[in-house]
Amino acid sequence: MDAINKHFCSATLVRLLIIRFLIVSFIIFPSLVNGYPGTDISVISTEQVAGAFTLSSSGRVAPVYISSSDHAGVRRVLEHFRSDILHVSGARPDIFTDEIPEVPEIIIISTLGKDPVTDKLVQSGKLSVGDITGKRETFLIQVLEQPLPHIDRALVITGSDKRGTVYGMYEISRQIGVSPWYWWADVPVERKTDIYVKPERFTLGEPKVTYRGIFINDEAPALSGWAYEKFGGFNAQFYEHVFELILRLRGNFLWPAMWGRAFYVDDPVNPELADEYGIVIGTSHHEPMMRAHAEWARFGSGPWNYEANEARLREFWREGIERMGDYESIVTLAIRADGDEPMTEEANIALLQRIVKEQREILVDVTGRELESIPQVWALYKEVQEYYDRGMRVPEDITLLLCDDNWGNIRKLPQLNEEPRPGGYGIYYHYDYVGGPRNYKWLNTNQISRVWEQMHLAWEYGATRIWIVNVGDIKPMEFPISFFLDYAWDPKEWPAERLPEYARQWAEEQFGAEYAEEIAGLLAGYTRFNSRRKPELLAPDTYSLSHYREADTIVADYNRLAEQAQQIATGLPPEYHDAFYQLVLHPIQACSNLNEMYVTVAKNRLYNRQRRAATNLMADKARQLYDRDADITDYYHTVLAGGKWNHMMAQTHIGYTYWQQPDQNSMPKVERIKLPKPASMGIQPEGSGAWWPEADGTAMLPAFDPWNRQQYYIEVFNRGRTPFTFTASSSQPWVRVKPANGKIDTETRLWASIDWNQVPPGIHTVPITITGPKESRAEIQAIVHNPDVPMQDLEDRFIESNGCISIEAEHYTRAVNTHPITWQRIPGLGRT
Repeated sequence: MDAINKHFCSATLVRLLIIRFLIVSFIIFPSLVNGYPGTDISVISTEQVAGAFTLSSSGRVAPVYISSSDHAGVRRVLEHFRSDILHVSGARPDIFTDEIPEVPEIIIISTLGKDPVTDKLVQSGKLSVGDITGKRETFLIQVLEQPLPHIDRALVITGSDKRGTVYGMYEISRQIGVSPWYWWADVPVERKTDIYVKPERFTLGEPKVTYRGIFINDEAPALSGWAYEKFGGFNAQFYEHVFELILRLRGNFLWPAMWGRAFYVDDPVNPELADEYGIVIGTSHHEPMMRAHAEWARFGSGPWNYEANEARLREFWREGIERMGDYESIVTLAIRADGDEPMTEEANIALLQRIVKEQREILVDVTGRELESIPQVWALYKEVQEYYDRGMRVPEDITLLLCDDNWGNIRKLPQLNEEPRPGGYGIYYHYDYVGGPRNYKWLNTNQISRVWEQMHLAWEYGATRIWIVNVGDIKPMEFPISFFLDYAWDPKEWPAERLPEYARQWAEEQFGAEYAEEIAGLLAGYTRFNSRRKPELLAPDTYSLSHYREADTIVADYNRLAEQAQQIATGLPPEYHDAFYQLVLHPIQACSNLNEMYVTVAKNRLYNRQRRAATNLMADKARQLYDRDADITDYYHTVLAGGKWNHMMAQTHIGYTYWQQPDQNSMPKVERIKLPKPASMGIQPEGSGAWWPEADGTAMLPAFDPWNRQQYYIEVFNRGRTPFTFTASSSQPWVRVKPANGKIDTETRLWASIDWNQVPPGIHTVPITITGPKESRAEIQAIVHNPDVPMQDLEDRFIESNGCISIEAEHYTRAVNTHPITWQRIPGLGRT
């Protein structure tokens, strides 16, 4: 099932061709590179090779040297690096500052210009840094032979700047087996006795997107409940884990949590720690001038209205910029109404342009810097894009942050080949959303193939200054967060055809190679299922009980996926169980259960209308599935990882009555009936929403044909408490019905099929007769279509059946490509 796949029902082939081509994305094919997620080669070996650096051997590890003049953030991350080596090897490296000991091998950590030892290596020609000097966030990993007296070999990890050095250390950590999700998803670290760094020069170059980050949003009740229990709030102890995660994923940017939170106020250490780590802080699309929305309620006065309260708002914003100081930041400009609402209809472009002008005056006045040196952003979110489309403009050094429609569809892109803007363009994307028609916050519903298709457009159209994604509570968005930041580093690394390989490699990084292929299939499968209908948008009437076995297929497919996930969970070593549950098993189990619950409620309501004996059984089953949903959540909170993630799945998701989340989950209404004692037979043929004897007219099955060789069911059900026996027969021996007789307590399905070797040519109407209690009878007509057309004449054709033709768009007759514009198949994206 791919992006160009589509299910069509039409009588006109021309319409089919038009529809199928409209849903394909235009792209330019990028080049292929091999590697695990986020890198192209591994420099790590567990076997010694000629010239390799011995990181660890037989419980001994190489010591580390770092200059005391290097960045504080680099020295802080060095402690993470040492802990990573400890977790893998069992030994923690000694650390030496400013003086290199006389040892055979040593690790040298440095930022260019911050370490005299590295400077000497460069000056002597022993270390070439020409390919990283002056670059952004670029690291170099290289083994040097006899770099210094008394040193046989050195592993140099050096960066062009602070983040470059940090990324270099985390790159080695990742390659020796420490997942970026080791803490946030409890991914275990495999112990390795011997670890060597191959004598290769390794760098990933510069990131292609300048600012790459996440937005913690809609964080109540899940993340907030967890953060307050574990850390006492959204303080530096909490954010340190966030900063580390972002850097391990080679991101650099954060919009902090903002539902009642104030990053600068909740803990004054927050911005200090962010700056030390090298995390660029901004504020969301509706929080101008580095002030959290919650701060206006705490410290503001009067209305949030520039025309009515200009002086206080200017003072409020000035305080935000004064507090920002020299911290690396991106300042959000302009204004929306209070509470992330649209401005009033009376708001005009001239006023908004004046607001931006006066905000920039504050920036210059407070910082004393040139405006072009202060990163600024204007988010064209929702109605703000309309202002832009109607002519509102801001100075060229301001980044225009283009947005999706909150459902993963980018609304606007720059014009191709337009003159570059100094501020460039960015993208604000959503993995999580609060708003109509309903919130979606509970579980991951994001296919990486869909993210690729949209963000690839952003890349090709030059929107590469900022990529920020709303990730809600962080968990359970681990997989798509990884992809978003890996893709932002270098979109050329992951062309569409390699998306399945990305999933496989990501699975291998978390769980090892044995089940990586199967786990990749599970990740692709459950996100594809969730993208069909997000869990919060499910309802009893979402899927049809009557047509195309839609509801039954949805339930069967998801339950099959859950069974596969459970089998893999059983096969994984115990130390992987917590991580596998969080990253794979839980979303599959929870969503499989939820889909089945809604279909069961739908059956209960249908059965009530038909007065089926199974009505109350469906009510009981729906209640069991609803209770199981709570049990799954309880396991996540109280058993998983010893209760580490309590509250993290507290997001309500059952019982929506409008767009906003319900206060608590509530069981969908089910019906119960009191059955009469005598047996009474009812039938419902496949493909019909009616049932007999209630319905008027003739009961009919969908048509049979020799190309599809269908089997259709007839549901025979009891409408009383007393079991009854039935018989089923056809007027023609080549129409077969199984079982032909039996006993029914509540209901059963009979299956009708055709022996095509005996069917004469033509269209035949064959009655199937079912007899039940008290000699009651029902007749269902089977339409058998057997045209006198040689099968070989129809080879490789798509044949109409029951008024429908199903053609996936990749089965085109001809694709018209005009370089560099081509049609492309995107694996796993689309419906079928």
